[in-house]
Amino acid sequence: MPSDHVPHHPTDAGTRARRRRPLSWPVGLTAGAVLAATFAVPASAHDSDHADATDPAAAGAVSRSAAEATDPLAQDPTTPQRAAANTAAVAARRSSPDPTLLPGLAPAPRRDVPEDRYAMAGGCYGIATGGRWVVRDGDGFRAVAGRVDAATPLHFQATTLGRYLLFGDRRDFVARDTGAPPGLGGAERVVAADRPSPEADWTVTRRGTSYRFTLPRTGRALAVDRDGRLVLAATPAPFSIRRTAGCARWPEVRTNVSGRPFRGATGFAEVRGYADAHTHGMAFEFLGGEVHCGRPWHPYGVTYALRDCEDHTATAGRGAALESFLSGDPDGHDPVGWPTFRDWPAPDSLTHEGTYYRWMERSWRGGLRLFVNLLVENNKLCELYPLKRNSCDDMDSIRLQARRMRQFERYVDAQAGGPGEGWYRIVRSPFEAREVINDGKLAVVMGIETSVVFGCTVKLDVPQCGKDEIDRQLDVVHRMGVRQMELVNKFDNALSGVAGDEGTTGVAVNSANFLETGSFWRMRSCPSTYGDRVHDKEQYAVPREVSERDPLFGAIADAYAPALPAAAPVYPAAPHCNERGLTDLGRFTVRGLAERKMLFDPDHMSVRARRASLDLVDRLDYSGILSSHSWSTPDAYPRIARLGGFIAPYAGDSTGFVDKWRYHVGRADRRYFFGLGFGADINGLGAQGDPRGADAEDPVTYPFRGLGGVTVGRQVSGRRVYDVNVDGVAHYGLYPDWVEDLRRLAGGAIVEDMARGSEAYLQMWERALGVGGNGCADGSALRRVAAFRDLPRGASTRRVLFAVGQPAARIDHAYSYCARTASGERTRLRVVFDDTGRLLRVV
Repeated sequence: MPSDHVPHHPTDAGTRARRRRPLSWPVGLTAGAVLAATFAVPASAHDSDHADATDPAAAGAVSRSAAEATDPLAQDPTTPQRAAANTAAVAARRSSPDPTLLPGLAPAPRRDVPEDRYAMAGGCYGIATGGRWVVRDGDGFRAVAGRVDAATPLHFQATTLGRYLLFGDRRDFVARDTGAPPGLGGAERVVAADRPSPEADWTVTRRGTSYRFTLPRTGRALAVDRDGRLVLAATPAPFSIRRTAGCARWPEVRTNVSGRPFRGATGFAEVRGYADAHTHGMAFEFLGGEVHCGRPWHPYGVTYALRDCEDHTATAGRGAALESFLSGDPDGHDPVGWPTFRDWPAPDSLTHEGTYYRWMERSWRGGLRLFVNLLVENNKLCELYPLKRNSCDDMDSIRLQARRMRQFERYVDAQAGGPGEGWYRIVRSPFEAREVINDGKLAVVMGIETSVVFGCTVKLDVPQCGKDEIDRQLDVVHRMGVRQMELVNKFDNALSGVAGDEGTTGVAVNSANFLETGSFWRMRSCPSTYGDRVHDKEQYAVPREVSERDPLFGAIADAYAPALPAAAPVYPAAPHCNERGLTDLGRFTVRGLAERKMLFDPDHMSVRARRASLDLVDRLDYSGILSSHSWSTPDAYPRIARLGGFIAPYAGDSTGFVDKWRYHVGRADRRYFFGLGFGADINGLGAQGDPRGADAEDPVTYPFRGLGGVTVGRQVSGRRVYDVNVDGVAHYGLYPDWVEDLRRLAGGAIVEDMARGSEAYLQMWERALGVGGNGCADGSALRRVAAFRDLPRGASTRRVLFAVGQPAARIDHAYSYCARTASGERTRLRVVFDDTGRLLRVV
């Protein structure tokens, strides 16, 4: 059944079931490849919403009667009456004033002469030295007298900040000639190359009014010889750069969103925008770096970024065992990405890149404003997969992915014209995130989801780490920028037991758990007090000898029999609960997260561990808690809401998400600002939402109006045109279309609640840092009027928040509060700030 146990519309599973075909493995496929593919199904993303199509237990859940599907969820303490009252309260708050959303600032017009070394990005220019313009000369270039309109037009394509490919009008590149020996004085020829390379990646620096072009690889610079030919020499020539026309068009994905993305009226106002609390943007480096095909950016552009894996290409898409297993298509796929994209990206093409930077840009332009990038690894799957170029150590991989996030930020900055100019901004606090969002950009939070965090595995019940090491590593990742974290993923570790996986996937991942820890999951029948829907993932209650009759299990046994015990566990009757709960080291880690004001996500924990962790968080009175992608149980969600936490259900199909929205609205705690996030889990081997179909009732019509007034058309990538009605969420750029599909299904209320998701996340994060609650909604958080009168003029918004708590509203320049007078009566106050966020007056 769905991992958050919210009944799904039948199409949420049925559509995917129709897309998948029975597997028939290619002849000669190794058992190791089968095992790797099996492990990979949930390696980090764990498409629990789509488990319906592959797991027998889940299929049964979908077929339950309509009466049962609408009953209150077992062990959820929220009564129907309370759920109705909570739903009404959320509905009433939708009518409260919204902050002013303004069109984003228009980019400054491109100058004829660039103002700095970053301003050339994406522009068309001629270059000159000594008053002579560079033109073609055979297969090279020469500087000659003339005018700029006679110069060879060069498109300046940024590879990172201050570095460019000089793309010629014949779709070639100004590059060092590697095929000829140096001439007199060691000068090397500069020629027109047919492809980009480090020999064509020029660092541009400015000195006075002129520019220098150097190749970092050689340390030599662009110059001219006595005959005016362009060469590389030790002494650089000064060049002038001037705008021209006639450049070749650089190949690129289009966003197909027109209008300026919205921004806030002030940097400290309430924010609006969708919040994705769970995605793996740098997963191209996980699992050894060879499982994931494509990457979110490449210095040389889309034609290099969106390529299939070498092993897929070499076999024309028919040797991609992992992709075939995950997609359910044994016939392979078309390996060509750009520009045709015939078979990928697609909702169930899980080994291919889904977060290319222009697709991400489209989601930002369409309303996404908060994005959690989780650094992810699965060491055992990495070790089993035969191809790799990176370390399989979880923490090595996490550090590498964190560096890639910074490189990606610089790349986006480079395309936008300089440091800090890009729409992708990594943030470390809710205050920084609020400023970024109100500046009209995407606030990116760094997080961790991995199985062996901090090296804290367990071997035959013996922890392989200690408190000192956990303390040290928490400090390291905090300095690195990590602010959101899970304790477990697929395997038991020294911190906690896991919920496991079910069906065929569970058998394989359980075997991997044994290889990692020396033990299988300790699944037992759940206590009767838990209720029938509060449990971990159900396991096959069969001995290993029986499972070997299945060819897939038999292949696993044949490949790994020496490493496995004589017989796999025989589990008792379902429902199953992992006996391994939260350990002392786990409690220490949760306390360490709270002390560092880092956000804790209990998804993937066993029921026993999650209950213990929520008890601990409750005792700590800590609001920094969230469920990011529906890997908790129905007893946990109301508790997270009561703690002031944040909920982001797994995105999945639009029909299923509408059910989750209705469920979570009914569990909203009225003391806190309500907004709903989503967890896309893209790039983590989690499937995306299937289409409802072109003939579905009330489909998305293009173009449509997106958040903030932008116009969203069908997305175009090369020759491929995407339509969410027939393609589903094929890539990350289609999330604005998915939100519009939600609106078609459930009306404007669901979009309003999701547009408030970023604000809800930030308020949760503020409370984690120690900001008090909203006195208008929570009487225990009321401050005395005197506390407001004592605020010094010129105090920052941050100081005000820590002094008097969260306001009821933050509309433009004013925060609205409830307070208690000296006589005990309630009164309303407005705290007014200037444009810079400094206190002017309290009225």
